Amino acid sequence: MTVAAKTISIVIPARNDAHALGRTLDYLAGLPGVDEVEVIVAASGDPEGTRRAAAGRARLLLPQGSTRAALMNAGAAAARGEILFFLHADSFPPGTVFALIRHALADHRVVGGAFEHLFAEPARSLRAITWINRIRYRLTHNYYGDQGIFVRAAVFEALGGYKDLALMEDLDLSQRLKRAGRTVLVRVPLFTSGRRFLARGPWRTFVFIVWLLLLHTLRLDTQRYAERWRGPADRAPGGPWPRGRLCGVGGADPDDR
Repeated sequence: MTVAAKTISIVIPARNDAHALGRTLDYLAGLPGVDEVEVIVAASGDPEGTRRAAAGRARLLLPQGSTRAALMNAGAAAARGEILFFLHADSFPPGTVFALIRHALADHRVVGGAFEHLFAEPARSLRAITWINRIRYRLTHNYYGDQGIFVRAAVFEALGGYKDLALMEDLDLSQRLKRAGRTVLVRVPLFTSGRRFLARGPWRTFVFIVWLLLLHTLRLDTQRYAERWRGPADRAPGGPWPRGRLCGVGGADPDDR
């Protein structure tokens, strides 16, 4: 299939994350229909490692800016597909992902959507957080990037892409998509690594997310917490937090065991 005929462009943002990226690209290479889609990696940091991970398996971009929003916008701008599928560097979509996306968008009223979320690791705390999270997004239809957001390219362009945010850019896009048309939840799980939760403490990290959601809902500043969530720009994502502070907002460090 020629590039012009490809209908889906997978856009993967990666920041100093060549190891996780390599595993994801290995997985994608084995999916049915992957030869008929376009895979784009938009990366910052560790250019040599990222080049090795992407070699022969993805089109690599090294744009300016290191926020996930900037990387995904750069990838989307270079994409040729009619459908954009934003995938984290540590996420593994279902084996029939391309057919599922095309089926969801066969209804012209649907502008985009996401998949059911499931952590890749079997920790009981992560399973509990998964079910709590499912209640949230099934009720609100507000989706996060670790659910694999897909969207019609024309709609994404009309919305101006991701806003220039350092944090919660996926939630913002999801909410704007709902105003543009119907969004759907594909109730087939997309597996995402819970490494950030495991490194920082599952419940400690969950409390931080709830705190950020509260601030976002009240239209208060969440961007000041971006580095605490993302980690330093020159390190791989998901490193542990310093002990003695609860999620960077003050308070004692709870027992995460």
